[in-house]
Amino acid sequence: MARKRIREDEEAAIDITPMMDIVFIMLIFFIVTTSFVKEAGIDVNKPEATQAVKKPSATIFIAIRANGEVWMDKRPVDVERVSANIERLRAESPTDTIIIQADKEAKHGVVMEVMDQIKAADPALVITVAGENN
Repeated sequence: MARKRIREDEEAAIDITPMMDIVFIMLIFFIVTTSFVKEAGIDVNKPEATQAVKKPSATIFIAIRANGEVWMDKRPVDVERVSANIERLRAESPTDTIIIQADKEAKHGVVMEVMDQIKAADPALVITVAGENN
């Protein structure tokens, strides 16, 4: 009888295959449903706002440097091409809010040109100019 008990103990094992299947399925689910925030690609010296209001998050960021360079999707863009890039980015991830991160030394005219290009892409888009408190 002692031999029979030893064989039963040796044969007892837990099959973890179903548990591993569930873990991998959950991992795939979380990877697929994760939303990634896109940044403009550069850091700008934003002016400080005294009465800033928190705005809803957006997936399209436009950065304007002090020298007038416009950056979208981590690459420099001509001001005339902002509208086409917005249409492309909105096709990838639909949004109705666009955030402009302008350097405090950026020329007002460049910011207005970018805003005009955004409105040319879609007049219903909400434009938010981000300050230091946003």
